[in-house]
Amino acid sequence: MIRAYKFLMRPTVRQEQALGEMLRDHCSLYNGALQERRDAYRHSSKTSVTYGIQSGQLKEIRAFDPERQGRWSFSSQQATLRRLDKAMQAFFRRVKSGETPGYPRFRGVNWFDTVDFPKDGDGCRWDSTPHDPVTRVRFQGVGHVKVNRHRPVVGRVKTVSVKRERRKWYVVLTAEQPRPEPLPGTGSVVGIDLGIASFLTTSHGEHIANPRHAHKAAAKLETAQRALSRYPRRKAKDRTKNHQRAVERVAALHGKVRRRRLDHAHKTALDLVRRHGFIAHEDLKIRNMARSPAPKPEPDQAGAFLPNGGAAKAGLNRSINDAGWGVFLTILHAKAESAGREVIAVDPRNTSRECPECGHTAKENRPTQEKFHCQACGHTAHADTAGAINVLRAGLVRRNANPA
Repeated sequence: MIRAYKFLMRPTVRQEQALGEMLRDHCSLYNGALQERRDAYRHSSKTSVTYGIQSGQLKEIRAFDPERQGRWSFSSQQATLRRLDKAMQAFFRRVKSGETPGYPRFRGVNWFDTVDFPKDGDGCRWDSTPHDPVTRVRFQGVGHVKVNRHRPVVGRVKTVSVKRERRKWYVVLTAEQPRPEPLPGTGSVVGIDLGIASFLTTSHGEHIANPRHAHKAAAKLETAQRALSRYPRRKAKDRTKNHQRAVERVAALHGKVRRRRLDHAHKTALDLVRRHGFIAHEDLKIRNMARSPAPKPEPDQAGAFLPNGGAAKAGLNRSINDAGWGVFLTILHAKAESAGREVIAVDPRNTSRECPECGHTAKENRPTQEKFHCQACGHTAHADTAGAINVLRAGLVRRNANPA
C-alpha cells in the first residue's frame, strides 16, 4: 500500500530563496504551457497541443533559459506539465458530462505552492546524508535541506514533493510499504449519524460533541479580516509590510482552525476503528447540502425578489462546513482500510424519519431536532440515535447482500 508522510523542512535563508525561485520558475512553465494550449485552440486550425508535444519542447526551453528553467530537475518540470494536462482533461470531461466546466486558470506566484518529483533519486534524494544524525533531503538547484522527521518512514520512498504553506516549507513523501496486519477483531458493529448539534452519534447512544472550531475563532477572524479590509487589494509584491502582516494574520488563523479540525477528525476516526469491526455511515452529498438556495423573482415587479431563506441557509452552510464531515469520512475510510475494518456508506433518505422499532416512516415522527416519537407505535428516542440505528441496519443489509 502507499502511505504519505509530511515533514517540516528547516531551510537556510539561501535555500529558502532557492526554493522560492523554484516555485516561481515552475509557475512560469505552467502558465506558458497553458497559454500555448489556449493560443493553439483559438487558432483557425483548432490545433490540439498535448502533453507529449510540450514535454518534447522542454529540452529547447532549458537550453534557451539555463539560468532559470535549466537549473531545475527535468522530471519535476515534466510533472508540472502533467499537472496541467490533468487539469485540461478534467475540463473536457466536465464539458462532455454537462457539468460546470471551469477552464484552467493562470496561476499567480502565491497560488502555485507545490513542485512534484516523480521518483526519489531523480532530481531529489530523501535522506541524502544517511550517516548524519540530522535527516536531510536534497533537491537539484537547492542543496541538502534539514528536515524535522518526527516519525520514521516505513517502506521505499516513491515520490517526493515540496510544498509551501505561508512561510513554512514541507516535504511530502509517498512510500510503498507492505499492507499492515489488521487489528484484532472486536465483533462490534456500529452505525453513525453525523450532525450539527452533535458531531457524531452512534447507534449505541454515544454522542460526540461538535467542537465548532471556526465558530470559536470567529471573533479573532472578524478582527483580523476587519484589519485586512483597510488595505486595497494588491499583488503581493506591491503590498506594504503592514498589509502583508494583516494577510498573514488571517491565513494563520484559518490554518489553525484547519489543523484543529484535522486533529479532531483523526482522533475520532481512530477511536471508532479501534473499537468496532464494522462501521456504517450515511452517504452524504455534502456539496449539495451546503448549496445556497435559488433566488425567487417577484412575478409582479421586475428586479425584485421574494424571501428564499438565504440568510438562515447561510448560517446552516457555515455550520456544515465547520463540522468537516467530508474530511472526517475520508480519514475514516483510510484508517479502516489500514486496520482491516469494513466501512459502508448507505442511502441517507428517511433514516431520521423511520421508526427503528416498527419501521413506520413519516415526517411527523421527528417533531423536534432532538426528539423522535413514532406516530404508529409510540416509540421515543433521541432522533440522532434512532437515525444511527437505521443506518446500521441498512449497512448490515447491504453487507449481507454483497458478501466479500
